[in-house]
Order: sequence, then C-alpha cells, then structure tokens
Amino acid sequence: MVGIFIAHLVFAVVVFHVILGLIAYLILLERKTASWIQDRIGPNRVGPQGLLQPIADGVKFILKEEFIPANADRWLFMLAPIVIITPALCGFAVIPWGGFLAAGTKLPEWIPFIGGWAFPHNIAVMVANPNIGVLFVLAAASLGVYGVVLGGWASGSKYSFLGGMRATAQMVSYEIPLALSLMSVAVVAGTLKLSSITGDQASYFSSLSFVPAWNVFMQPVAFFLFITCIFAEANRLPFDLAECESELVGGYHTEYSSMKFALFFLAEYASMITGSAVAVALFLGGWHLPWLDKLIYHGSQPAVAGWGGVLLKFVVFWAKVVGFLFFYMWIRWTLPRFRFDQLMNLAWRGMIPLSLGTFLMAALFVELKQRGIIEHRGWLLLGNVLLFAGVLLVGKLRKQAPGDVNRRMAVIGSRYNPQPKPVDAAAAGA
Repeated sequence: MVGIFIAHLVFAVVVFHVILGLIAYLILLERKTASWIQDRIGPNRVGPQGLLQPIADGVKFILKEEFIPANADRWLFMLAPIVIITPALCGFAVIPWGGFLAAGTKLPEWIPFIGGWAFPHNIAVMVANPNIGVLFVLAAASLGVYGVVLGGWASGSKYSFLGGMRATAQMVSYEIPLALSLMSVAVVAGTLKLSSITGDQASYFSSLSFVPAWNVFMQPVAFFLFITCIFAEANRLPFDLAECESELVGGYHTEYSSMKFALFFLAEYASMITGSAVAVALFLGGWHLPWLDKLIYHGSQPAVAGWGGVLLKFVVFWAKVVGFLFFYMWIRWTLPRFRFDQLMNLAWRGMIPLSLGTFLMAALFVELKQRGIIEHRGWLLLGNVLLFAGVLLVGKLRKQAPGDVNRRMAVIGSRYNPQPKPVDAAAAGA
C-alpha cells in the first residue's frame, strides 16, 4: 500500500508541474494565436522566437508593487485569488490520463526506497479514481464562482462588484446545461467513473466500421452543449461579460495587481485545461488512438498496458487537450462578445431546454436498450439528429417578440440613413 501511495503521489507531482508549465506557455500560445489571426508577429523579443516571454511575465508579476484599495475588505480581498485557483487545480485529480498500468509492472530502479517494486494489481494512471468522478468535476467547477464573487465584492469598486454579479448569474445559469450534458453521457455509460467512460470509447461502432465509438459521434448535441458551457464557466470570449474591458475596466479583478492578479489569470487558464481534459475524456475518446491502434495492437486499444503503452496514451491524451485549447483561442479571436441579455437568453431559453431534451433522449435510449427493443448505438445518434432538427424547426416557427430582433435606429445623417438634417426655420431666418 505504501508503494501504491508513493506512486500516486509521484504521478500527482508530475501532472501538477506539467500543468503549471503548460499554463505558462498557454499564455504565449494565446498571444501567438491572436497575432496569427490578426496578421501580425506577436511576442518575438524575449528569447528565441519569444519563448522566454512567459518567464519574463512571471518575473514582472512577482516584482510588481502589491496594492490593496483603502476601502477593500482586506482579508476577503486576499482570500479571493486562493479560492478561485484551488478548485481549478482540484479537477485534475480525477482525469484518466493514461488508462491502467498492468499488474506486475515494476517501478524504475532509480526511485528511492521502492525502486524495482512491482504493482500487485492494475493501477489507474490518475491521481484518484473515485466512483463519482463526474460529480467531482461538477463540484469543483461550481466552486470557482465563490472566488469571483469574493473578488468583486471585497474590492470595494463598482466595476468589480458588477463583474462579480455578472459572473454569478452567468456561471449559475450555465451550470445547469453543463450538468445535464455530462449526465447524458453518464446515463448511457451506466457509471460516473471517468476511467470507465473513457475506456468504453476505445472501440468502434462495429468490427467493419472505422468510426470510433466516441461520445462526440453518438451524442453530438451533448458535446455542443458541453463545450459552450465550459466556455461560459471559464469566462472566455464570447462569454467574458464578467470582465469585459469595454464596460467594466477589468471586471471582478480590476483592483488586483502583482501575484494576486496572476492567480486570477492562472485560474482562468487552469479552468481551460480542466474543461479541455474533461471534454477529451468524456467525448473525444480520452487516450484512445483511433485507426492507428489497429496497426499497433491489431485491434482496439487495450485499457491495460505496460510503461510503453501508458506513455503512448499519456501523449495522445495531452495532444488532444492541446488541440482543444487551440480551439478555445481560435474562438476567442473569431467571435464577438454577447450582450448580457443575449447571454442569459441563450442559457435559459435555449440551452437548458435543449439539454433537458438531450438528457431525456439518453434515458429513453437506455430504457429501450434494456428492454431489448434496440441494440445498436447508432440509434442514439439518430435521436440526437432528430432532436436538433426539431429544435431548429421550433425556433423557425416561433413568433419572435419585438425585443428579439436588433433594429437599426433611424439616426438622420448617419451612414445608415444618409438624409440631410432638418434645418431649424428660426435659425435659418436669423
């Protein structure tokens, strides 16, 4: 048991430092992506190709002056950055990074005290493998709103307070479709263990099919709902109403500086990594290497492997995570920001009813499958397609209220209404 505990502890330290290093260079990737989309160069002065820019930024944050507003609640002001980054880093504990390490696999000889020790049974390549992994992810994601609210209220600034209130309404609203989309996957899988849900996707629709049995292909509507919600939960464009610079200066972290601001910044990117990792584990096959696994393993990729297989799965999982993170950044620099009323309407009038329909569709599929009426998982895909088509039809037939459409104002003399301005008769006579 001591060897298993030390092995999990070592793995936790490795994953934690990989994530911290990735957060630092995600900032550089974000700025490079922005420059690529906007047809400019981006950071290129600090180090070769700007590779040392994250280190320079970190040193700058450490050396900046610490500032606490005079009318701020001092203790809550200092507590808020800790509260927001802690749940963002806790979500990594239940991510299945590389399947299972086979029983009998020995630890490397260079590890002190336990080098050469063999695992007595299969070990999940994750920090923890609880039976409620999906619920743990939801709980960790929901705690992030407390740091936002504390930061906005304790700053003593109206801009920060409004940003905190916006973030509260936004995150609470989008947690409902987020939970329902995850429950749709859990109901079909029959378990809340992330490792089991990921392992079930390491196959194909049939022996003759080349389409992987990933949940994104079986439940595309749930996947669309999930990625939209994690954008909103991380306060990323087009859902960054809590910190939009054009209205609220910086939102809930306007009054923060130095490392306190850096913690808010790091929490946002840590939430991005958590959301990407959960999306990969639940919808994109996790560590499954599609098509090439038939060449390497002469069949579907097994969940249990030695050091080489685990390392391959670890690399595949992180490659998918990085690809999803690039998608995060691509969306940020492509789509404009919503208005706040549009943001709330999208959640309550659009995504919540759609997520309820997705959940009911998944439950109906499970019921019919248990009764033996249907067997193939393609029926679930057909149900998602019909559900989405029905939503589009209802939206098309629904009579829009006058406030639903943005109407142009007839501003006389503007480019939208280039008519000459009326001349005041009294002024003209004078």
